[in-house]
Amino acid sequence: MKKELFDYLSSLCLKHFYCKLSQKTLMIGKEGDELRMLTIEKVPKSQAGVLQNLYSLYLHDLSAYTPSLDIREDGAFHFEELPLFWKVEGLSPYFIKVDDKLTGFFLLLEQPALQQEADYCINDFFILNKYRKQGIASETVKDIFSHRKGTYMIIELAGNKRAISFWKHIYESLHISFQEKKIELDGEPTLIQTFSV
Repeated sequence: MKKELFDYLSSLCLKHFYCKLSQKTLMIGKEGDELRMLTIEKVPKSQAGVLQNLYSLYLHDLSAYTPSLDIREDGAFHFEELPLFWKVEGLSPYFIKVDDKLTGFFLLLEQPALQQEADYCINDFFILNKYRKQGIASETVKDIFSHRKGTYMIIELAGNKRAISFWKHIYESLHISFQEKKIELDGEPTLIQTFSV
């Protein structure tokens, strides 16, 4: 983006938490702070190796909440289903970037891949430690909701208090009414929230 256009759009955003630039790019930052550019990009198949590296970090974090995840002999966590993202319709991985720096990813499930009574499921949502607690995850979710209206399903491991707290904060801040149930999935106790936006 040209600096003049960036500066002009930034000046329009000074009194807002973020300002929408396009379907995939937002300005984030609190009033008085330097604004940063948040970009959400669909992951091309050519970047599958980068996504696999991020998945290893994500699964490492998740392993604190479930005995079913363990490191491999090569010193990494592996997500075997990764190639399906570019073969199955309705599985869409996205990179999250701030000022063009990779900060995380999420997986969006929709019909026909999503075999539930919901239009969408935000799954495997991950932000690198360095970029947490900066509003990046919240603004990413808000942007998803603004472009994909419908019914959603969110699934968390019951022991993952951080994820549960994050999503409950999202529901409260956006005044989202949700239903919640506890079930076992693949032998794991989980919470499922469903809602519409």
